[in-house]
Formats: sequence, C-alpha cells, structure tokens
Amino acid sequence: MSERKSTVGKYSFKESSEYQKYTSANSNIASPEIVSFALRQVRVQLGIKRTFDIAVATIALVVLLPLLLVLALLIKLDSGGPVLFRQLRWGLNGKRIKVYKFRSMRAELGDPSGVRQTVRGDPRVTRLGAVLRRTNLDELPQLLNVLKGDMSLVGPRCHAINMRAAGRLYEELVPDYHRRHAMRPGMTGLAQMRGWRGPTDRAAKARARIACDIFYVRNFSLWLDLKIIAGTVASEFRGGTGF
Repeated sequence: MSERKSTVGKYSFKESSEYQKYTSANSNIASPEIVSFALRQVRVQLGIKRTFDIAVATIALVVLLPLLLVLALLIKLDSGGPVLFRQLRWGLNGKRIKVYKFRSMRAELGDPSGVRQTVRGDPRVTRLGAVLRRTNLDELPQLLNVLKGDMSLVGPRCHAINMRAAGRLYEELVPDYHRRHAMRPGMTGLAQMRGWRGPTDRAAKARARIACDIFYVRNFSLWLDLKIIAGTVASEFRGGTGF
C-alpha cells in the first residue's frame, strides 16, 4: 500500500492492521527492519493472491466458455441489443475502471452511471436478466476484469462512480469510504458473504456494508480470502441472494 497522496484510496502501510500488530506490543519493535519485514510479508501474500486470481480466472473462463456462449446467445434472443453491459467504477487506489457484466436490463433503460440502484421487481430488468441476477451469472464477465488486473476474486465490491446510499453520496455518508479502495475490488467480498447486498436504501445498511469492506482491507490475509470464497459458494448453492 502506497503513501496517501490524495483523498481517494491511497493509504500507507502504517495505517494497516499488520503494522499495528508489529508495533503495539513493544515500542522497540517499530524498527525499520521489523517494519520492512512486515511489509514484505504483506507483499508476498498480495503476490500469491494475484497469482491465484490469474490461475482461477483463466481456468474458470476455459471451463465456463460453453455456458458463457449460451448465455450470450440467450440474451440476444431474449431482448436483442448488446450482450455485455459496461460501467465505470472505482478501482484500486481510486482509479476508474471499466467493469463488464452480462446485460440484464433493457438496453434503452440501462443506467451506465449506476446512480439509480436496482430494486426488487425493477421494470428495467428483462425476463432472462432476472434469472441472471438472481443466480449472479451476470457477474461472470468480470473474470475478464480479474485477468486484466482491474479486479480480484475477493475484495470490496466495486461501486459505480457517484453511487448513492439513502439518497446521499457514499463519500458524504461514510467519511472513510475511500479506504475500501486500498485493495483491488472483488467479484465477491466480506459484505456480500454476510448478506449485505441489494439496494442501500437505508443509511445503516450502507454503513454496515462499508464497515465490512474496511475490515477486510485492514485484516487482509489469504486465509480470510479462502473463507470468503467458501462462504460465497455456500450461499450460491443455497440459492443466491441477487435480484
């Protein structure tokens, strides 16, 4: 994690929980050598995480290629228009990235800005789109984002630019909002595993979601990633929570 240079997403290693663990017990432990060792440990884990992302995304795209082609054909037959939906969202360190999804709304009614959130029974959603969203199959093209390095398999879910919660910008509602961008956004995350999904029509709901994201950033470990992946898979087998 780099030193903070702007108000968006860049934080120093000294703000992380890993640094706190090495410095809280004994003031002498805050030597440059120990801090350097701790930073190397985190970098090793991040390197393994990136390797894992590339391997899993590559295998998944190869194995799921027939399904992806079938879904693309069904989208065309169901509502015409483009197969993929593209949207600008927040990425690592506040960088703006273009995220891919299977289009689940009518082409003429979609909201590329992401300001208008989807609600249950949303009239913009197509018949097939409702199924894709409920099963989260609409998210599969984000495996391409993972390969590109814009996203990870696990991390805070990437939000659309100027996304709102309870009628307010997230940045206004949660002052620490951009701390979540110190890690690559993920296809799934701690908030989603804990059931914090769907429209954020209440301020408390939005704050709980961001609290999960910031907890993940501060407590990142490969073991936590594996637990989130396992929890997400278990949730999908129970029927998923998307809409």
